Amino acid sequence: MSDRVDSDQDARPNRLISASSPYLLQHATNPVDWYPWGEEAFERARDEDRPIFLSIGYATCHWCHVMAHESFEDPAVAALINDAFIPVKLDREERPDVDAVYMTVCQLMTGHGGWPLTVVLTPDLRPFFAGTYFPRETRHGRIGMLELVPRLRGLWEERRDEIEESATHAVRAIREVEARSAGDESGTALDASTLRRAFEELEKRYDESRGGFGSAPKFPTPHNLLFLLRWHDRTGDRRPLEMVERTLGSMRRGGIFDHVGFGYHRYSTDARWLLPHFEKMLYDQALLAMACVETWEATRDDRYRRFAEEIFEYVRRDLLDPGGGFYSAEDADSEGREGAFYVWSRAELDEALESRLGADDAAFARDVFGVAARGNFADEATGRMTGENILHLSRPIERIAADRGQSVEEVEAGIERIRGALLDARGGRPRPLLDDKILADWNGLMIAALASAGRSFADPGATGTAERAARFVLDRMRDGDALVHRYREGRSGIEAGAADYAYMLWGTLELYAATLETDWLETSCELARGLVDRFWDTQRGGVYTSAAGVADVIVRQREIHDGATPSANATSWYGLLRLARLTGSAEWAERAEAIGAAFGGAIARAPSAHAMSLVALDLAIGPSHEVVIAGRRGAPDTSTLLSALRGAYRPRTSVLFRPAEPEDAERVDALAPFAAGHEPVDGGAAAYVCRDFACQRPTKDASKMLTLLG
Repeated sequence: MSDRVDSDQDARPNRLISASSPYLLQHATNPVDWYPWGEEAFERARDEDRPIFLSIGYATCHWCHVMAHESFEDPAVAALINDAFIPVKLDREERPDVDAVYMTVCQLMTGHGGWPLTVVLTPDLRPFFAGTYFPRETRHGRIGMLELVPRLRGLWEERRDEIEESATHAVRAIREVEARSAGDESGTALDASTLRRAFEELEKRYDESRGGFGSAPKFPTPHNLLFLLRWHDRTGDRRPLEMVERTLGSMRRGGIFDHVGFGYHRYSTDARWLLPHFEKMLYDQALLAMACVETWEATRDDRYRRFAEEIFEYVRRDLLDPGGGFYSAEDADSEGREGAFYVWSRAELDEALESRLGADDAAFARDVFGVAARGNFADEATGRMTGENILHLSRPIERIAADRGQSVEEVEAGIERIRGALLDARGGRPRPLLDDKILADWNGLMIAALASAGRSFADPGATGTAERAARFVLDRMRDGDALVHRYREGRSGIEAGAADYAYMLWGTLELYAATLETDWLETSCELARGLVDRFWDTQRGGVYTSAAGVADVIVRQREIHDGATPSANATSWYGLLRLARLTGSAEWAERAEAIGAAFGGAIARAPSAHAMSLVALDLAIGPSHEVVIAGRRGAPDTSTLLSALRGAYRPRTSVLFRPAEPEDAERVDALAPFAAGHEPVDGGAAAYVCRDFACQRPTKDASKMLTLLG
């Protein structure tokens, strides 16, 4: 376990001490008599007829830390909770299916949601109260725990019939929301007009001066960018591409980007991308890297390749397990406050640089990074400036160079020199907590990002890192032939959800595209089979979030709306479509079509809220091409054809490699029967360009192959 866990090591541990989750371990010495989510807690609640106090959060959640310090570490609050309830802690990242159900409840009851999520349940897990953060004492109109807990206890003891009725109504409401939001209006036709409406909706929310969508708080939402790139490719309109480029450029200049250690913070609390919420999540790095790779493909502007490679440098340095998997996140807090690891006073910055480089570089850094004596970072409690600075580029590099009478190359070299010195200086600070659990779904996203970069950039290092991570998940995160969701310190567990299969399918499809190794195509087919067999809704189509037989989820949901990560159904739709294009499988094509049909109503009502579904829809509408390359593996003529396909932005083109070697060709034919008979021509590598599996005459000429692709 990482040594960066906040807890009082002298206190008597509770039941969470044997947990694997870093979040639960943070609470293992609270005076609250916590149980982990599970049957032991449920049985005691039933036996004693006491409500369950469920607290849901995650290890790098700033307000979870605040509530823990204010309330769960307080003996008076703990005594009230222990006396009134069976207290249960849940890591939302370990059980996203449970979290999603009770987050729906919170949004229905209060009109908003977030973490920490606080829900009170009957012994049979039906909710009757929900909220988010509660302070110790009532203040600013927000009820405190010292008042709330006795009030809830009184309701349970004195108005039990009303509580039971409320809990029954809450479960009914969750089911109604699931049916409505998951697409009860099935069969609604989706077409290119849906894509156009989504673009128009995003354009209305687009921040013209700063990029991104909406105002504060502003989230990266990279899946919006993936859709906009496809709309640009489909229409030839430069406007969506400009929106993508301005958004990526503004984020890269802003404080949401860590200019010293690289990587992106969770979101910006302001509209300028300046003031971040400082946690760093693996999934944000993966999705942003994908957007950068695809933007490089669409523009061939090497800035975006550099943006992606900076993300990978951070992830490899700080989030890579020695075994090959990727850790989940780094906290926003260190030294008891948010952002302490990342901010700099002018004096701190001057001292760090003058001692390592000199006064001129310190002055250069103050100019480039907008460092002022007053600072730009405010104290969370008082709102007053602390004298500390969030480093950000004060203006575009080109303008800095012009203002200083230097070339862009000179300015960039100076920034890199300063960055190295500041990284060295920052290495002496206490680091934020590292959430070192390894999740199959988030690893799938990072595998996809690295593999897509490996293919596009012809970077075997990126591809190799992706392959190692995929093997880690597939070798160590299994229970028989089934995936498990979480791994930590040699222990794997928790039944995988649909997102684990869907995101890993995305990752292995990108690995096949990068390597054209038949093993990865076989693995993709196996993951698709597991996804469908375990999660498919046989009546309505689409996939459930959790597998059949999971007993502790009161409503089995199907999600299509994207959140911080793409929904499992949208990602499944996209993955199954891609697999159908590669293999010609009617089953995968029909399953993909069924997802689109099942959620057509939900998507049509609010297209821009379903960006990953739009990525899938773009592929479903086409036109799409399949290219079969037949040749000897590693031969120069084979490599020439494959190289011609690499790096161009072709989001609706699939490449299948049918090796000339008989044994490997048989394996490919078993997976993709339509490719059988696609042979080299006159002993040389040949390309068969197909549209909807109707193939043109083969060509050995790379230029002609590209012409056939349009």
